Amino acid sequence: MSARWSDRQQAMLREMGVTLWLPPTPAEVPVPEAAMPEPVPAAVAVPVPVQAPVPSPAPAPAPVRMSRPAAVSTEPDPPSVPRPLAARPSGVAAMDWPALREAVAGCEACGLCRSRRNTVFGVGHEQAQWMIVGEAPGEQEDLRGEPFVGKAGQLLDNMLRAVGLTRAEAGPEQQVYIANVLKCRPPMNRNPEPQEVAQCEPFLKRQVELVAPKLILAMGRFAVQSILQTGEPIGRLRGRVHAYHGVPVVVTYHPAYLLRNPADKSRSWEDLCLAREVLRQAGG
Repeated sequence: MSARWSDRQQAMLREMGVTLWLPPTPAEVPVPEAAMPEPVPAAVAVPVPVQAPVPSPAPAPAPVRMSRPAAVSTEPDPPSVPRPLAARPSGVAAMDWPALREAVAGCEACGLCRSRRNTVFGVGHEQAQWMIVGEAPGEQEDLRGEPFVGKAGQLLDNMLRAVGLTRAEAGPEQQVYIANVLKCRPPMNRNPEPQEVAQCEPFLKRQVELVAPKLILAMGRFAVQSILQTGEPIGRLRGRVHAYHGVPVVVTYHPAYLLRNPADKSRSWEDLCLAREVLRQAGG
């Protein structure tokens, strides 16, 4: 409900210092009655709201400087390029022991040079009557640079001892010379590949020529097939005498094979007896 102040009332309010809000006259834009404020009686004091003190805001924490991470390249690493292989050292057929050792140690004629730790040249008496030829170095041989170590080497020592031989210091009648067809270990002890055998064959041939043994005992399928240039299994080659560049060859199983197949140890004993008889007939 709305009411208009009389002129007298308005004059009294002005004297009291009360400012009135007067609605527009009807001639002006009409204002809905509901939007007009209620009149304020003169006797009622209009309270002034007192605002509660606003606490000052806590100081903002100092910004933490984050170190910028180093830039990480998203480019893939360039593929490693293996060094190119070199030709096998020339003149192997005329080398003496020191030159042959040096040639084997520095040979990079096949990919085995990239994964080897050591070359495995050979050990024993350099004028031995018996020459033992194995297949390829294994993990322990690669670490030590010596053929036939570990359990297979222990079994070989026992086999040699049974026929009066040794790899320890002794004369050429008792101390053997031991070499492998391959001078470097194939990765993960895989089988030798033909091109690897072909690259190492001149080294073995020269070792045989320098030792000039009266007998070669070839141990293991790859040693036998490499020396005799055949694909026949050992089972068909046992019990006979073969030849490698004029030297008698007796074949037998590799000690590592015998560790897995102990039933064939008796056959290896027969092979050792055959080799001993061949040497006896040759005057050894």
